[in-house]
Amino acid sequence: MIGFSHVHTRIHIYKAIIEGINYGLIDGMKHIEKRTKQPISALTVSGGGSQSDEICQITADMFGKPVHKIQTYEACGLGSSIVAFVSLGIHQDYASALKAMVHYQKTFTPNPENHTLYQCLYDKIYRRIYHQLAPLYQDLRSILFERNNCHE
Repeated sequence: MIGFSHVHTRIHIYKAIIEGINYGLIDGMKHIEKRTKQPISALTVSGGGSQSDEICQITADMFGKPVHKIQTYEACGLGSSIVAFVSLGIHQDYASALKAMVHYQKTFTPNPENHTLYQCLYDKIYRRIYHQLAPLYQDLRSILFERNNCHE
C-alpha cells in the first residue's frame, strides 16, 4: 500500500486491499480481451466480496462496467448444480440451465467520475508499481530464500 499516513484507518486499508485485488483483475481482464479480441461488457460477481454492496459498487467504478450480483454468493455450488442438471438431462443444455438457475439480484452501474479517477490511478500509478519494485523483490527473494546478500 502506498500513500498512507496517520489519518488513514483500517477501513482505508481494507478498501485499498479491495482496490488492489480489482486492479489485478483489471490486468487479467485486459489480457483476456487482448487474447480473445472480444471486449468484456459486464461483470458478474459471486463469493464473499459480493455480499457487500460497497465492494460491488467499487468494482463497477473501477472496471467502468456494470456489475451483476447473482442470487447466491455460493457460485461453486450453483455451477456444480448446473453441470449436474445438464448431465442428468433435467436441462437440455447449459444455456437453458443458466437461464433457469442464474438470476441477477442487483446491478451496480459505474459512477463515471469515480471510474475516471480509478482509471487515472491505474494508468499513472498501479501499472508502474511492479516495474519500480522489481529490483526490491529480487533483493527480498535473495535475502529470504537464497540467504544471500544479508550483510550488504
